[in-house]
Amino acid sequence: MIDKSNNQQAYDRGVSVFSPEGRLYQVEYAREAVKRGYPGVGIRTNNSVVFAAKSNPTSSLVVRDSIEKVHKIEDYIGAVSAGYTPDGRRLVDQVRVGTQQEQLRYGSHASVHTVAKQVADHLQESTQVGGRRPYGASLIIAGVDETGPRLFEVEPGGTPTEWRAVAEGRNRGAIIDYFEDEYYENISHSEAIELAVNSLDKYSEKGVTKESINIAFITENEPYYQLNEDEVAEYCKEE
Repeated sequence: MIDKSNNQQAYDRGVSVFSPEGRLYQVEYAREAVKRGYPGVGIRTNNSVVFAAKSNPTSSLVVRDSIEKVHKIEDYIGAVSAGYTPDGRRLVDQVRVGTQQEQLRYGSHASVHTVAKQVADHLQESTQVGGRRPYGASLIIAGVDETGPRLFEVEPGGTPTEWRAVAEGRNRGAIIDYFEDEYYENISHSEAIELAVNSLDKYSEKGVTKESINIAFITENEPYYQLNEDEVAEYCKEE
């Protein structure tokens, strides 16, 4: 008689072996790590992309600037990480190296789609190589290239998906539902920032303040720019 519990534990430990149900348990656990992280969002407009992420220092003694959830990759591209922070940082470094290699090899910037696909390939490789575990992080990668503003989500399994507005982390489903109701095709740049802030305020624990949210954007005419606290405060509805 086969002990099913022991059989499942064997598949649970092996990242590169499918269970009889066609599941990779370690990849599913990696997705769970992302779901437990503080949320981040990305929104695309006709001429820009907007990034925002919630952070929550564990102590008043923590220097807030040391907590990075929104990342500059290059002047024309940025990212939001969600999930296990060290894994997210490693993936951001991977993206930065990829964009630099593209410039050295071809003398031009890589497209946003190419960058998203490169990091997706790296993530997927970790799901089929023994002795490694999947990354417990997802990236929202966005920027402006020759084709205009582009926005991609890359999840731990290595799937790159293009979106108009997307969320990662805790309450992802609720935030995406909110975007489906509130987002519209010709949304303006400032309205996209307001939508990003409102979504995180509505669907994250204790809402957001100017100290607990990071906001950045890229437009067709302006490179990556991260708002300072005074600029963020203009979009936060603090009492």
